[in-house]
Amino acid sequence: MSEFDYDLFVIGGGSGGVRAARVAAGEAGAKVALAEEDRYGGTCVIRGCVPKKLMVFASEYRDMPTAARAYGWDIPDGTFSWDAFRAKLNAELDRLEGVYRKLLAGSGVETFDARATVKDAHTVVLSTGEEKTAKHILVATGGRPVRPDMPNAHLGMVSDDIFHLEKLPQRVLIIGGGYIACEFAGILHGLGCEVTQFYRGAQILRGFDEEARGLIADAMKDRGIDLHTGTTIVEMHCVGTPEADAMGEAPVENAQYGLKTDKADANGPVRVKATNGTIRDFDAVFFATGRRPNTDGLGLEALGIELGRNGAVEVDEYSQTKVPSIYAIGDVTDRVNLTPVAIREGMAFVNTVFHGNPTPVDHDLIPSAVFTQPELGTVGLTEEEAAEQEEIEVYATSFRPMQTAFADGSGRVMMKLIVSKANRTVLGCHIVAPGAGEMIQLAGIAVKMGATKEDFDRTVAVHPTMSEEIVTMRNPTRTV
Repeated sequence: MSEFDYDLFVIGGGSGGVRAARVAAGEAGAKVALAEEDRYGGTCVIRGCVPKKLMVFASEYRDMPTAARAYGWDIPDGTFSWDAFRAKLNAELDRLEGVYRKLLAGSGVETFDARATVKDAHTVVLSTGEEKTAKHILVATGGRPVRPDMPNAHLGMVSDDIFHLEKLPQRVLIIGGGYIACEFAGILHGLGCEVTQFYRGAQILRGFDEEARGLIADAMKDRGIDLHTGTTIVEMHCVGTPEADAMGEAPVENAQYGLKTDKADANGPVRVKATNGTIRDFDAVFFATGRRPNTDGLGLEALGIELGRNGAVEVDEYSQTKVPSIYAIGDVTDRVNLTPVAIREGMAFVNTVFHGNPTPVDHDLIPSAVFTQPELGTVGLTEEEAAEQEEIEVYATSFRPMQTAFADGSGRVMMKLIVSKANRTVLGCHIVAPGAGEMIQLAGIAVKMGATKEDFDRTVAVHPTMSEEIVTMRNPTRTV
């Protein structure tokens, strides 16, 4: 009989933790338990990827009647019902959480709806007061959005809050320029909100390909998003308070948008002063200014487990901490914060610990998508990154796709390959287009395999498609 209650205790019921628990129990035959203090499915399923993508779908229907009329359909403009959509969205999230619970139960994983903290190398303490022991402990507690350190930041919402709105704000200010900020700018605009976005940097989507960033910024502005770079807020107060009055008057446009000025609390309109000196009122302020690993109060540091500057759990290539029996995967390690990566890390952990097959996590050449409108799909190095390490050739084209051009739309797409001049390997692929996320998944296979530009050239184009340009660009746009 084992000296421990379990072979594995998983803290966190998100995608990575659930996958590791299921595979360890179902395939490796381990005795496994999992504790989750909130809803099963974690950020991705409950307050991230899944509900966000459904909101993207909903928002894209706004332009459908106009495009359809250009193609001969007699379709009137419609109206969007947040209440109807939200009810169906909540039902879908409830269904998915139920699926996660059933998958765990079907694999023989014992679950606890409780918060778990680490007492020692082999013991966890539940918020119910129970203590459980395990040969191995896996921390998979994910991350959370954070508000900036400024007075009255509580007046603004974060991404977790967006799915629980009773009604959509008529005028919303988004603070941030990362993928979450830009995705929700498109979503909220598509659902009928008037969107203003402030970002303190010179261009949105820092870390992505410069040319792609510029095209997406232009597209956002063309759609009607009031995007201001080099700008952030310095002060915010509830409208109707003495502090707000002391800031000065906002434009009289408030009445046009039905802003109420008689409710001085966090649910009322907010007066904001920006670094450019402007003062404006908004129904809601949405902070998309970063995320932080969920390690507060877990008890890890007391055991000698190192935490990074932002609270991330420090692990080696096998996801193992300084305490040999304790591992960590997913966003709590702040390595590559993507759901499929957390799942891969969970699988590598099981292979290493329970199958006796040490498997380092592969974080190289991970395809990803940003669900802006249009989408950005990317894999490998940006032009800027590649140019810093070697001489490269850049193959790029930007054009109005057939569907858009026929409807007299102004939207452009971009296809771009970054190629090593020395060995012709495709170092990066970047696509800005509707459906770019779908395209980059397949392009990612070729880039991961080490395909050369000539391999792309030998591939026959699928015509007429946007993506055929990826295999028909014969001459480099520039050499860097």
